[in-house]
Amino acid sequence: MRKKLVVGNWKLHGSLLNNQSLINQLKQDLHGLNWVDAAVCLPYVYLFQAQQLLQDSPIAWGAQNVSQFTEGAYTSCISAKMVAEFGCTYTIVGHSERRALKLESNQIASKRLLHALHAGLTPIFCVGETLDERDGGMAEMIVKNQMLNVVYGLDDEAFALAKKFNMVIAYEPVWAIGTGEHATPEQAQRMHAFIRYMVSERDPEFAQQVRILYGGSMSPANAQSLLSMPDIDGGLIGRAALVAEDFVEICRIAEQCHQQKNTPKEPSRPAPVTWA
Repeated sequence: MRKKLVVGNWKLHGSLLNNQSLINQLKQDLHGLNWVDAAVCLPYVYLFQAQQLLQDSPIAWGAQNVSQFTEGAYTSCISAKMVAEFGCTYTIVGHSERRALKLESNQIASKRLLHALHAGLTPIFCVGETLDERDGGMAEMIVKNQMLNVVYGLDDEAFALAKKFNMVIAYEPVWAIGTGEHATPEQAQRMHAFIRYMVSERDPEFAQQVRILYGGSMSPANAQSLLSMPDIDGGLIGRAALVAEDFVEICRIAEQCHQQKNTPKEPSRPAPVTWA
């Protein structure tokens, strides 16, 4: 059975003082949770602080992105190898905000994914559609095109690394990020099932192992209904990750849902995603 994973994406937030307070509270309040994995992804400048504060705790830490380059004349870029030196387990790759703000293409996201794997990191590969794409009935097609770089774009060696380092996929309906809106549990489940089905076309066994997170404004108020779905394995948490009580509550709900969930069935072709 897949263990739940809850990852906090702090985005452009943090200070040395606030980070210490938040992390210390998470360490205290998450103690004793055995059926959920927890992690925080911080701005690069705080990775050393996270390493010092979290290295003896069950909470993992990671970066919010890595470069598609290993080294060279690429001012301000941070390579996956550099991130790995700070003891990171995870890195987010292909987040919708990076795709929108920096026009990162599917091909660039795939290169970043590859560099993360070769550095021994566990990538959290993000896919998802915008409001216009959803309203236009293109949600499934957009996610499929983003997933193709994972399912077929990785050669056998790279795909073996994805399995070795437990690659994670995050579905983030872009229209729900930071808006307080979210897909209904049934809508999210259909897309998660579709993503799992795509992975199964490459490797049915890995499809049953890969954790697929929901990244669309998950909060303590909606976590129970979302995490109870059979193919939603956790959350990529934005706003709620900055409030210790909220993040801890989501982790507790995730553990409860894990304990209640039955072993998942073999993936089957889901019905087309509809957003009516």
